[in-house]
Amino acid sequence: MNQEIGLPQRTVLSRTFTVLLSPTRRGARLARLLTTAHLGEWGLPSGTAAQIVAELAANALVHGCVPGRDFRLGLTVHSGALLRIEVSDARGECLPPGPAGLAIPGDDCESGRGLLIVEALADRWGVSSGPFPRKTVWAELDLAP
Repeated sequence: MNQEIGLPQRTVLSRTFTVLLSPTRRGARLARLLTTAHLGEWGLPSGTAAQIVAELAANALVHGCVPGRDFRLGLTVHSGALLRIEVSDARGECLPPGPAGLAIPGDDCESGRGLLIVEALADRWGVSSGPFPRKTVWAELDLAP
């Protein structure tokens, strides 16, 4: 009897975590802590991702806050090689400049560096609109060396 031996099918490892958080300093802090906890549970490094989440959550708090509306944190790992971070808020009319439109604030400015930090840490990042009234600022980190 001849028996065919097939190669094992390659499984695609994708993991997702999404949570709604209050647009408060506590909510922004919780976003960072949840990122660290979930990535640690998934066996992934969390330092860079946690810093990106901290900056994006702070921006959602400062620039995207609508009374009574939460912001959403999303983490997705694709095939163990790519981490996508998304922070969505309810101020779709207030789009930040994309990667090409960032301006460096003056030395005496106390704010305005959050997206510059995201730019420095992420492999890619951008802004997506919709569905109305939402916008999402996302960043991607390549996990494979």
